[in-house]
Amino acid sequence: MAFEYAQKVLFRHCDPAGIVFFPRYFEMMNDCVEAFFDSALRWPFEALHRVQAVPTAGIETRFRAPSRHGDQLTLALEIEAVGRTSCRYLMRARCGDEARFETRATLVLVGETGRPEAWPDPIRAKLTDIKEGRG
Repeated sequence: MAFEYAQKVLFRHCDPAGIVFFPRYFEMMNDCVEAFFDSALRWPFEALHRVQAVPTAGIETRFRAPSRHGDQLTLALEIEAVGRTSCRYLMRARCGDEARFETRATLVLVGETGRPEAWPDPIRAKLTDIKEGRG
């Protein structure tokens, strides 16, 4: 089951043509990831980022249709794989029944030195449970 995050397209997201300027989608994606860590993993960024971080190591996105100011988007995040220090997710955005974008990305847990670290056991367990549909 996917973690869902609601995002209204705001004026600040749009270019002069009135559609979402594509880099703003990446901000929305990160907002969804941050909400996922807070709500699903109970590991909010403000706690995590005191001594660690989860940068995006790779991302591939396909834009399906434009979004406009005022559109109500739903971003749905699914965990696809859990590694020792990383996880891969699939995120799809839609407005009603219309697909707007889909992206696959890999997050890596890094410590204070910026080097990868193993997920803490409770977080790895939650990620695995979510991936397997138990979370």
